Amino acid sequence: MLLNEKEAKQITNKILSYVKADDATVSVTSNKYSNLRFARNGYLTSGNTVSRGANITVWIKGKRGSSSTSSLDDASLKAMVEQAEKVAEISPIDRQYLPTLGKQTYKSSNGYAEATANISLSKRAKDISKIIKNSEKEGVLSAGFHEARAIAGGFATKNGNFGFERRTYANLSMTARTPDGTSSGYFSRSDVNVKDLDTERIARESIRKAVEGKNASTIEPGVYTVILEPQAVGDLIGRVTSQFNARRAEEGRSAFSLKGGKTKLGQQVFDSKINILSDPWNEEIPASPSAQAGLPAQKIYLIKNGVLENLTYSRFWAKRKNTVPTPGPVNTILESSGKSSSLKEIIKSTKKGLLIGRFWYIRGTDARTASYTGLTRDGVWMVENGKIAYPVKNLRFNQSMIAMLSSGNVEMVGKPERIGRTNASLLPALKLKEFNFTSQSEAV
Repeated sequence: MLLNEKEAKQITNKILSYVKADDATVSVTSNKYSNLRFARNGYLTSGNTVSRGANITVWIKGKRGSSSTSSLDDASLKAMVEQAEKVAEISPIDRQYLPTLGKQTYKSSNGYAEATANISLSKRAKDISKIIKNSEKEGVLSAGFHEARAIAGGFATKNGNFGFERRTYANLSMTARTPDGTSSGYFSRSDVNVKDLDTERIARESIRKAVEGKNASTIEPGVYTVILEPQAVGDLIGRVTSQFNARRAEEGRSAFSLKGGKTKLGQQVFDSKINILSDPWNEEIPASPSAQAGLPAQKIYLIKNGVLENLTYSRFWAKRKNTVPTPGPVNTILESSGKSSSLKEIIKSTKKGLLIGRFWYIRGTDARTASYTGLTRDGVWMVENGKIAYPVKNLRFNQSMIAMLSSGNVEMVGKPERIGRTNASLLPALKLKEFNFTSQSEAV
């Protein structure tokens, strides 16, 4: 069973009552998770787990120790605390230690749906059965993973803070392939409420990509105009948001660094069409009301009209720099600062370019320019004169994420869609003037 707020507070108070250390932060969690996996147009596995657990971090004379347990009986909780304190006694000084937070106020977000926490297994089986039948009808082999998770838990500090939250998500990811293995299509979406998860659309898009990707042509690598579907944007956007760390920027280790410990804060770093923000109370991607180190989450713009508005300061780095810590981000929203367009409108506007649904096997090459290399996968199409002309084989890219979103390179921004699961993002399709491909790939 999932914990309620009263139970979570009772357990965290009990844990703290066992603490002899100078300071401590504790948490208790409960989790309900179920999944159904299918492959080669048949059911493969089904699973269901229910779990509870707790963890603690303590500080003794500035030295830190941590421990956890998967049992919430008194003996296990006492043993967990004792273990953490023993670890702290023999550990080096934690040079980034700050006293844990006192009482904070958290504004809850509506990220929980009872239908997801208590998912109908028969309804899920029927939905997947339809997908398998449609796959067989279209002559493709499909594989996928449907999952539903509910999480509820609380956290507390020795200095009097307490918070509680509960969240749910349901997700279906699916890959369809032709029997000869030469064409593949992928699609994935999630939602807080399993009733709002459009499994038919996910299957339809995956199957369509596989069917329409047959007999792909080989093209030469080079610089192309690209249209990135929201999933492809999602595969890359985390590489952008990791740049907003204030310490990295001020220590000269970020694409937002300037000489002498200065940063590009307040400067135009992206195209003016781009906004990047975090909003815990967005209805489509509600997020945790608690941000880093337990700070209450806030709506915060990282990029506004292409300008670098904020960098993320941890409590430690904020104290070092005599400023205030930054609570966010707890989710990621990339949106147009002006007009947004549908994917159809973006394709129609394109004289020549590549339509890309997904990237994979992405690796960093240069932290200072946020440059990465990776491959396209599961469907790439040539767009000519406003129409999808023909499928093409996959390519390897080498691209700076900063240059990708730079002024003049972002031609159009789509309407954001929910991408991802627990830490979901709201991301649009993007039309980019230039994107650098360095070699061909035989990957499907």
